Amino acid sequence: MSTIALATCAKLPEPDDDEELLVQRLRLGGANVRMLAWDGPSPTPGPDELVVVRSTWNYFDNVEAFLAWVDAVPRIMNPAAVIRENVRKTYLRDLEARGIPIVPTAWETDDVEATMRSRGWDRVVIKPVVSAGSFATRRFERAEAKEAQDFVAETGRPMMIQRWAPAVETSGERALVWIDGEVSHAVRKSPRFSSGHEAVTTVPVADDERAFAAKVLAPLASQLLYARIDMIRDEGELRLMELELVEPSLFLKQHPPALERFASTILRTIG
Repeated sequence: MSTIALATCAKLPEPDDDEELLVQRLRLGGANVRMLAWDGPSPTPGPDELVVVRSTWNYFDNVEAFLAWVDAVPRIMNPAAVIRENVRKTYLRDLEARGIPIVPTAWETDDVEATMRSRGWDRVVIKPVVSAGSFATRRFERAEAKEAQDFVAETGRPMMIQRWAPAVETSGERALVWIDGEVSHAVRKSPRFSSGHEAVTTVPVADDERAFAAKVLAPLASQLLYARIDMIRDEGELRLMELELVEPSLFLKQHPPALERFASTILRTIG
């Protein structure tokens, strides 16, 4: 029987709604499935075991140890090289250089007030360059610049500043889920900050959103099992918020056909 390890972490910061559904479907397909904590007491997979990265949601606490574990896994999806490039949100600079519109972002946080003033930003979101979920993510008004600066200092991590897009509160952030060569579905996500709850609802995928996702993924598509492309319609223009290639929730519960596609692709990969 083929063996699949779904990579997780020893202590999940929140439940993974995809986990039980995926495990059941893979077992139904004849696979031996287990959860493998990358930071657990026995993190080494078997030599023929396919590791599919799923809920490794604490990797940002020790990103170099996580990457060392990833590099040591013989068979891993998404590929180790893809994961290594995606764990730091500085990948957004590379995508912007390739012509992908991104949410306006500043990488220097020594003077938050000066950054907001020079760029004409009244509201911003500040987050770590390496993070998962809503860890250490907060929104600030310009009048709160001192508090924002203190927040940056308190985190002790490399941080980034993004202009707040008002459309997050109206049309909403869209997360397009891509599985095995195509967009399967999309959800609208509510704004989420540190320790907050994320609400999601399924939404149709517009033609320009599908084309935007394809452009973002174009150089990597053939290497990927899964991806999530988070975008916003900012003043009429689609902009990338994040490209999730490591451990994104895929919202399989919200769209059962995606579960079938995801599981079938994994089963086909292990032969």
